[in-house]
Amino acid sequence: MRGVGLVTRRATGDVPVALAFDLTAVPERLPEPQARAIGGVALPCLALAPFEASAPLKVEAALTRWGVALDTPPVPAEAPPSVDSAPVLVVSGLSGAGKSTALHALEDLGFEVVDNLPLALFDRLLEAGPDTKTPPRRLALGIDSRTRGFDADAIVARLAALREEGVDVRLLFLDCGSDDELTRRFSETRRRHPLALDRPAADGIAAERTLLGPLRRWADVVVDTSDFRAADLRQHIADRFDAGAGHAPTLTILSFGFARGLPRDADLVFDMRFLSNPHWNLALRPLTGEDAAVADHIRADPAFQPAFDRIVDLLLTLLPGYVREGKAYLTVALGCTGGRHRSVFVARGVAERLTAAGYAPHVIHRDKTDVILPAVETDPQLELATA
Repeated sequence: MRGVGLVTRRATGDVPVALAFDLTAVPERLPEPQARAIGGVALPCLALAPFEASAPLKVEAALTRWGVALDTPPVPAEAPPSVDSAPVLVVSGLSGAGKSTALHALEDLGFEVVDNLPLALFDRLLEAGPDTKTPPRRLALGIDSRTRGFDADAIVARLAALREEGVDVRLLFLDCGSDDELTRRFSETRRRHPLALDRPAADGIAAERTLLGPLRRWADVVVDTSDFRAADLRQHIADRFDAGAGHAPTLTILSFGFARGLPRDADLVFDMRFLSNPHWNLALRPLTGEDAAVADHIRADPAFQPAFDRIVDLLLTLLPGYVREGKAYLTVALGCTGGRHRSVFVARGVAERLTAAGYAPHVIHRDKTDVILPAVETDPQLELATA
C-alpha cells in the first residue's frame, strides 16, 4: 500500500474477475470499448488514472456499466469441488455464443436438458426430484435473455441460495469476446438478435452483455467460443462434462449381402467379394462365417490377412476424426455376395480388433440367417469344365 508499506490482510477466497483496468494508459474522455484476454477469457478493459480521488467511484461506475451488481451474492467459500460432475448445471451465455450447441452436446452425454425454462418453474423442477422409474440423470437447464421473467440478479441470488441449501448447482457461461465474430455469426445465419429485432445486431450484443453481466461474473466456468467451430465446442463440452460414459460415436459393424442390396445407413462400405467364396464348397455352404470351418477357409486365402489388416488400420485412423467432429453414429458395412460367409467372418474380426483398441462396436449380421441364394459369382469348377 503506497505510503504505508506492506500490510497483512485476510484472504477472501476465490473472487470472480469482471473487469481489467490499465493503470498506465491515459484515459480518454469517451473511450472506445477495449478488451484484454486473461487466461483465454476476454475481459472488458478500461484505462484508469489510479491517483485521482475519483478513481474508486470510476471503478464502481464501470462495474455498474458492465452489468456487475456490487451486492451480487458471492460464490460460497466451500462450493462443491468440481463443476464437471455437478448434478445440476445451468447453462447461459450470449446469443450466438453456442448455447444450443452446448446443450445438444450435454444431451448426447446423458444429461436431461431443459432449455428456456420459465424462471417460475425453476424451483418446481428441482423439487420434483428424479424419476424413480429411470436411472438418475444429470440436469442441464438453459437460461438466457429470452427466458420469461429473466432477471440476472434474481437468478444469481437463487443459485446462491440453492448452494446454501446443499444443492450442487453450477453455472456454465458461454461467451464470445469478439463482438465482430458475434455479428458475423448473426449475419451468416440470417437470424435477428433477440434484443435488437429492429436494430443492428451490435446494439443487441452490447445490451445483452450488460444484461448478462451478473451471470458471467458469478459463473463457475466461462467458455470463450470466439475461435470455436460447432464441432470444437461439442468436443470441449464432451471433454469437460463426460462422466465416463464416453463420447465416441455409436459404432455398428454390419455384415450384408450385395444380392439383397446395400444397407441404406452405411457410412463406410467394404467389399469382401475378392476373397475365396466358401459357397462353392458344398460342406461349407450351409454354414456361416461364425463357424470354424468357414473361418479356416477364408484365412487360407493369401489375400485375406493383408486386406484385413489394412481395413482395421484405416478404421483406427478414421475413428478419432469422427470423434473430434462429434459424429453420433457410424456404421461400417462389410459385404459379400449372400451375406452369410465372408462378410460375417470379417465383420466379427473387425469388431474384435476395434474392441481391443478401446471402442465398443455393435455387430449386426443382416443377411446371415436368410435363405441361401444361388451365388452371382461364377463357380470356379464350372469355369474349368467349360474351358
